[in-house]
Amino acid sequence: MLYLISPAKALDYETPTPPPVQALASQPQFIPQSSELIQILRQKTPEDVAALMHLSEDLSRLNVARYQSWVPSFDHANSKPAAFAFDGDVYGGLSAKTLSLEQLAWAQQHLAILSGLYGVLRPLDLVQPYRLEMGTRLANAGGSNLYHFWGDRLAQHLNAQAAAAQVPVIVNLASQEYFKAVDRRSLKPRVIECQFEDWKNGQYKIISFFAKRARGLMARYAITQRIDTPAGLQGFDLEGYAFEPELSTQERLLFRRRLA
Repeated sequence: MLYLISPAKALDYETPTPPPVQALASQPQFIPQSSELIQILRQKTPEDVAALMHLSEDLSRLNVARYQSWVPSFDHANSKPAAFAFDGDVYGGLSAKTLSLEQLAWAQQHLAILSGLYGVLRPLDLVQPYRLEMGTRLANAGGSNLYHFWGDRLAQHLNAQAAAAQVPVIVNLASQEYFKAVDRRSLKPRVIECQFEDWKNGQYKIISFFAKRARGLMARYAITQRIDTPAGLQGFDLEGYAFEPELSTQERLLFRRRLA
């Protein structure tokens, strides 16, 4: 099975990557397409970027500088493995830095990170600092936004990756903003969604922070347990979540938690 997650806005390029992990690092798979997007972004002023991405003046200037310094060659001086560079809620749940080298090697084959700039990343693909959310309306040769730019490329790439798995199933743990970039008309594997709800104010509901962290926890569970069948997902129990079989379907697995 193949697990999909979203990237994070927050980045960590301060914490050193352990040398054994550096030795496993790989190159991104869509460098020509990333270069094309960077060339478009380099034409933007800080004011343009602030308006396009709804950023503060400081953040827009930071990202303009990132676009200018980006190069189509990746090494440990300018890059970091994706699962170690992203630093949001999902990645707190994933906690890649606490995975063994064997577990990271398994993740490299079974976990994919969707990205506005890089298309699809493996956990150990090197990435340079950037900000480009998939929903950004960045005009390009393919159309008015990044969904037009990527077209069916991501679906075709995932098709090939899933076909190599024993069970050709995609477990979507990414946000809708990112999964929308995968053309469902071209996507061949069966897709399973996971939903996470917490008890609050007398009812179960999706709470954004907890749901994002739970997606990372599910990815971690799959990696550490080497889950390669849909049935194996039902055993997920990290941080108090439990499978709800009567409220789940074959395409949507529901997990709930009620903290004391």
